[in-house]
Amino acid sequence: MRYALRQPFVSIGSDGLALATDGPLSAGHPHPRSYGTFPRVLGRYVREEHVLTLEEAIRKMTSANAAKIGILDRGILRPGMMADVTVFDAVTIIDNATYENPHQYASGVEYVIVNGKVVLDHGQHTGARPGIILKRDDAGVAGK
Repeated sequence: MRYALRQPFVSIGSDGLALATDGPLSAGHPHPRSYGTFPRVLGRYVREEHVLTLEEAIRKMTSANAAKIGILDRGILRPGMMADVTVFDAVTIIDNATYENPHQYASGVEYVIVNGKVVLDHGQHTGARPGIILKRDDAGVAGK
């Protein structure tokens, strides 16, 4: 894992599911990555182990990943792009989900903005659900 993360051509993504700690989306015993892929990279491999820099990890999770799969309106903050933003505390971010107890949110995530709408505010869900399924169309731009 450490070797792969250091490679300039490797981006960071997840095939985890959209889950919740309670309600219908909390059923089953999922892999912990569904709750903590990105916080694990930021907390363990960036902050604790210094495998890659914070800037490089964020590039690999955002613009590198979006470009690799051909979604051209996300991954970079600039006018005309979709506003998907996560604000986190680099000192405290870490995954908490384990194989034994996978239904645990990560620590250190303060705000999440999806399509320009605040979804997580001071660590609390706002009830907003502005996300859409992204797919690459023939032009290589995300479609609805």
